[in-house]
Amino acid sequence: MIIDDHPADRRQERRGQTRTALLDAAERLWAERGIHGASLDDIAGAAGLTKGAVYSNFTGKTDLLLALLDRHTQNDRGDMCEELRDGGRSLKDRFEQAGRNYARRLDGDDARLLALLLVEFWLYGMRDFAAGWRIADWYATRRGNLTRELTDVDGISATERATMAMAMDFGLAFQHLLDPDRVPAETYASGMRLVLGPALP
Repeated sequence: MIIDDHPADRRQERRGQTRTALLDAAERLWAERGIHGASLDDIAGAAGLTKGAVYSNFTGKTDLLLALLDRHTQNDRGDMCEELRDGGRSLKDRFEQAGRNYARRLDGDDARLLALLLVEFWLYGMRDFAAGWRIADWYATRRGNLTRELTDVDGISATERATMAMAMDFGLAFQHLLDPDRVPAETYASGMRLVLGPALP
């Protein structure tokens, strides 16, 4: 007889699969219907689970939303800081490569889905004070990560440059996805070079 010595590992794996199924369902439904248009019951049903499964993995809609935001941060957006580090390359080469990477990220349905979700997250945060603070903290963490890579120069602080860079990162994506011919994704390289170039080592 074979005895499974690792029931805790199996439980952890099932829990991970449940979380993934819920995040996938939330991503799809929220992009299609908006955050207020798809309830936790809808998300659980779309994942083939019960509402209890949602609450055993997330404290509520805001927690699920932030987990989805974190997943996209890790998987889809790439690391702006990593892209712009020296690595023996000239500043011009670093920004050109960052521009190519950005254009590649904006090519396809995943970019449209992420843009829809980011707009939904922002709207949700504007309407719900507690959620808004948590989403603002998510933005602050990203700004802080970029700020550490920069220096204060020309009377502009590293924090101000990081804020402007993030505004361009998201804002350019929104414009490009609506109007790719008149707002080419390659604009990212020259824009980032103007904003960040003087502050990078």
